[in-house]
Order: sequence, then C-alpha cells, then structure tokens
Amino acid sequence: MTGRPVTVGSRAGPAGLLLVAAAAAWVWMVTRWSGMQAMPGTMGLGLPAFLAVWTLMMAAMMLPATAPVGALYARTITVHRAPRMVVFTVAYLLVWAAAGLPAYALAAGLGRAASLPAAAGAAVAAAVFTVSGVYQLTPLKDRCLARCRSPLGLMLRYASYPRHSRDLRAGAHHGAYCLGCCWSLMVLLAAFGLMNLWAMVVLAAVISAEKLVPAGRLVARAVGIASIALAVAVFWVPALAPGLTGGGMAGM
Repeated sequence: MTGRPVTVGSRAGPAGLLLVAAAAAWVWMVTRWSGMQAMPGTMGLGLPAFLAVWTLMMAAMMLPATAPVGALYARTITVHRAPRMVVFTVAYLLVWAAAGLPAYALAAGLGRAASLPAAAGAAVAAAVFTVSGVYQLTPLKDRCLARCRSPLGLMLRYASYPRHSRDLRAGAHHGAYCLGCCWSLMVLLAAFGLMNLWAMVVLAAVISAEKLVPAGRLVARAVGIASIALAVAVFWVPALAPGLTGGGMAGM
C-alpha cells in the first residue's frame, strides 16, 4: 500500500499469459495495418469489426502494463491457476471492449471533422488535447493510477468475492480502474488516428511508465501538461494534428 508499483514475482508464471496475448496482438496489428495510412475515423469499419480491432489494440497496449498486477493476482490462486488467469484476462479485456462503443462514436466524429477547414480542424484537435490533458491532472486520474500502481488493497477485496465469480469480477473490476486511468490517452490515439502504429507505441510506453516506473505520477502530469501545450500550439503548428488540420491527410 506504499504507492510503489508492483513487480512480477517468480511464482507468477501464468501472468505471462498477458504478455503472450499482448505480443500476439502487436504482431497482428503490425502485419495487418502497418502499410495503411493513419487518419482519424473508424477506418471504414462497421461497429462489430471496429470493436474487434479496438479490443486487439487495447490488448496490445494495456496488457504489458497490467502483467505485474496479473502476477500479483496469480499469487492468490492456488489451483487451476492458468485457466483462471485466462478468465481474469478476458474479463479485463471485456471492459475495454465495452469502451469501444464511445470510442467508435468519437472516431466517427473525428473522421467527419477531418473534412472541415483547417482552422475548424485545429479547434477540434485543441479540444481533444485539452480534454485529455486536463483529465491527466485530476484527482480521479491520480486515484485510478494509484490503484493500478499499488493494488494490494484490491487483492484483499478480490479475496472476498465468491469463488465461482472471483476471477471474472476481479478482471472486470481492475479493468474499470485501468479504464479510468487511461481513457484520456486513448482519446489522443483517436485524434492521431486509431491505426497510427507510432502513436500506439508511444502511448503504450507512456501507459507502462505511468504504472510501473517510480516516477509514474510525474509522467502522468508531464503528459497532461504536454497535451495542454499541444492544444495551444496546434493553432500555429497544424502538423501536430495532421489528420484533423490537413484536409484529412495524416502524417506519421
């Protein structure tokens, strides 16, 4: 409960399932989408296909930073550890899959904004950067990040769950905290283009740094301040949000 990030212990082998799932998701993303131009919008996908792709993206970006928590949870399991960790992981991803519904609406809106004049597109980009940046500095962000960084209290709560639903409820509960912690970063991803692999890599690194490094809270605040600065700078440097300010053409 000290606020220091959890680390993976030697008894948490099944938590490697999260890293394997993340690696598989990254491989799929790179091989399937690396040649596509990144731009705001739904990539021409209908809602079911979008949710499937979104969930794979979240698996790639979120599971590496969640592996230490998975390792800690695995320590509380004495029998059938591997299949129960699968249930925990699936429940965690279901929370992010549900978040794909508002993400689809946001992506659709940003896709339409990409066809607006450059000045209007810059205003939309500034609004996105501001919302993301301000949330990064809020107490709610701090609270959710603290639970992701030091979840020992959550482990005690999960131990009180009925056994038949414990893994499902624990995965969903922790997924809700991660969503509360990281949704503002996913808003940035929607602005840069959902299939912008470079943006995915950078944001995944930010998420891991926020949750795992000793100065994670400072990283979160620095990202918030940088995002607010981008909200101001985008009016003078439209290339900061090329998909929204360049007639629909994306950079990166």
